[in-house]
Amino acid sequence: MPLLSVIVPFCNVEPYITECLKSLESQSLTDLEVILVDDGSIDGSREVAEDFVSRDDRFVLLTQKRQGPGPARNTGVRHARGAYLAFADSDDVVPPNAYELLVGSLETTGSDLACGGVERLRSGETSLSTLHAKVFRRSVERTHISRKRILVRDRTVWNKVYRRSFWEARGLEFAEGIYEDLPVAIRAHVMAEQVDVLSEIVYQWRERDSGEPSITQRREELPNLRARHAAIRQVRAFMAEAAPRLIVPFDRLVLEKDTAFLLQAVADSSPGDRMGLLELGGSWLTEMHRSVVKEAPALRRLELHLLRRGLAKELAKVRKYRVQAAGEPRAVQLRRKAKGWYGDFPYLGNKRLQIPYKVYEISEELKLVARVGEAVLDGGRLRVTGEVFIRRLEGRRVKVALWLEQGESAIPLKARWKKRRTFTAEIDAGALAHGTWRIGVRAEYRDLIKDGYLRPAPMAGQSEGADDDDMDPGQSTQGPGACRDGQEAAWTFSSSSRE
Repeated sequence: MPLLSVIVPFCNVEPYITECLKSLESQSLTDLEVILVDDGSIDGSREVAEDFVSRDDRFVLLTQKRQGPGPARNTGVRHARGAYLAFADSDDVVPPNAYELLVGSLETTGSDLACGGVERLRSGETSLSTLHAKVFRRSVERTHISRKRILVRDRTVWNKVYRRSFWEARGLEFAEGIYEDLPVAIRAHVMAEQVDVLSEIVYQWRERDSGEPSITQRREELPNLRARHAAIRQVRAFMAEAAPRLIVPFDRLVLEKDTAFLLQAVADSSPGDRMGLLELGGSWLTEMHRSVVKEAPALRRLELHLLRRGLAKELAKVRKYRVQAAGEPRAVQLRRKAKGWYGDFPYLGNKRLQIPYKVYEISEELKLVARVGEAVLDGGRLRVTGEVFIRRLEGRRVKVALWLEQGESAIPLKARWKKRRTFTAEIDAGALAHGTWRIGVRAEYRDLIKDGYLRPAPMAGQSEGADDDDMDPGQSTQGPGACRDGQEAAWTFSSSSRE
């Protein structure tokens, strides 16, 4: 009996299936079976699968009439013999040590499922999947979605290994249609007693550049959007009964990710599709938690306002602006009209549309960004370089003060500034008492004051914006990491460090 069963449904993926199956064949965990389910392929995919079956007795081939990925996965589960279950899509790639890491974690902890980080695979290049990146920044054993609510973002089934006894005891099963994995992934997280979260990359999720487009690449088509909405409704209904506290974080994710494709579809729609899209949009917004819509970024609030009013042409202009502005609209003050700060994007103050100023209110988005680029202790002197600015006020002459802080002690830090936001500062380490010091920051612009501490810069390859399946179409990353995230940059000094 194999330790792990990997279920791979496939249909017309000839350009990609070989790479997928090679990645499974090469797993460092060798005690596995790979169950291939031919879901009605009419290209050369089956011949590729047969070749792997003929040369590796761990590969098994099943055949069924085309029913979709959900029923195909169910077929695979029914034939699985392993103590653990995993799922892989036939156009994706599984890193060589993925299942060794995931199964090894479950063997150690006894958890019901283990999940890990995901990369996007585009034309042979990889980058972090930002749908998953925030979830898998660090490893955590024996946790649960009720305690680690960011796991609502982990809504895919293929970056995981499930304990088979858990899967069967909870009656987990895929539905027909598309987006069938979303309800299963969330149900499993809620129903599990313990979950292991691994920071290592365990899956590479492909964006196809040839062959049939994937489901996610057809995400702006009306039938696709209806299926996405149906899956979202299933999850919300389940949460209402089993985990009501997760509805708000889940709706935040839906607003950030899924709603973007509906908005873009309306903006690009032909007259024939527009009515159906607007009706779908109305249902989408009616069901969403009010607090989530109210707290949305101003640019998204404007898009939702236009959607509610059926203003497709105006929405198209705002969507185009989003791309051109790279998601970073400037903030302005309207001294004569309204107090506070407002997004300087289309239709602000437009007399014809009369969009309320509160839709544009952007004060909560004026985040302090303060981070270290480099810190070097050389010859008894600490040299720090970094950058400080207020998001949405880039290019403004912001007044900045820096200081070293330890408990009640504070030492002003003189800095040399370049291009208004990058700095270099030096201090004699001998002047610092033993212990840990951190750099405090105050940034001021007019009546706006932001306080915080210097943070480490994001790690290489770490994206902090929107960029994958669930990327806002055409939108670039959201810009640098705000001061609110992560650990403060800190330095510990002892007698030896000053010599």
